[in-house]
Amino acid sequence: MALHTRDGGLVMPNAWDGLSALMLADAGFEAIATSSAALATTLGRPDGRHEVTRDEHLEHARLLGRLTGLPVNGDFEDGYGDTPEDVAATVEAAVESGLAGIGIEDTSGNPDQPIRDFDEAVNRIRSAVDAAKGRIVVTGRTDNFIQGRPDLDDTIRRLTAFAEAGADVLHAPYPPDLDALVAIVTAVAPTPVNVLISPADKVLSVAELQKAGVKRISVGPALYTHAMEALQQAIKALVAGDLTTATTGISFERISDLLARGAN
Repeated sequence: MALHTRDGGLVMPNAWDGLSALMLADAGFEAIATSSAALATTLGRPDGRHEVTRDEHLEHARLLGRLTGLPVNGDFEDGYGDTPEDVAATVEAAVESGLAGIGIEDTSGNPDQPIRDFDEAVNRIRSAVDAAKGRIVVTGRTDNFIQGRPDLDDTIRRLTAFAEAGADVLHAPYPPDLDALVAIVTAVAPTPVNVLISPADKVLSVAELQKAGVKRISVGPALYTHAMEALQQAIKALVAGDLTTATTGISFERISDLLARGAN
């Protein structure tokens, strides 16, 4: 929690495999996170539909932590289970796996009713906090805005209740604008707020987000999709017969050096 409460907070980028984690560690980041969306995509599955298992995500998170030695926050969707007891079991497993943080969403995995009822969502966060016993940072997250429910009042109501249930950090991806973000930060203070990149209307700088009171900045699958765009451009060049453009990238010497550091 010390990284969240210091002046400026932290930028916590999301890795999707061993090499990306090592590159982030080499760049000097102090903590990293998994991305449920990026992990699911690497496995050829959709995100948020209970198609990645708890054990698969735990194994992935352990790999990132083992290679880098950094604190790892697990982006663990809805906590991988139907009941608050299931969420508690996931938190306990995350603690046993050495994770430093875990995020629990109010999503359901049901596209017809993607957001859980208020009381159920709060009870699941409370169960996560009770299981954590202060051993792991618990982030309470509402996905209202990215699930077609642009209700700022309900978002603040949920985040406030998550804080009252003991969540250490709060998160509502993609509030509509900076004013909405400031309203969230103000309403839940002093509990730290995580922002996924920026408000929906405009990508801000780290300094601008910090000025707004944000304490943690994550990027979700954005680094992964950035890398996939580079791959898409290389594929286009290969199709066009341009081998030089298609095969220009990080050297294997650099990769080997990073992997050697991870092995040590």
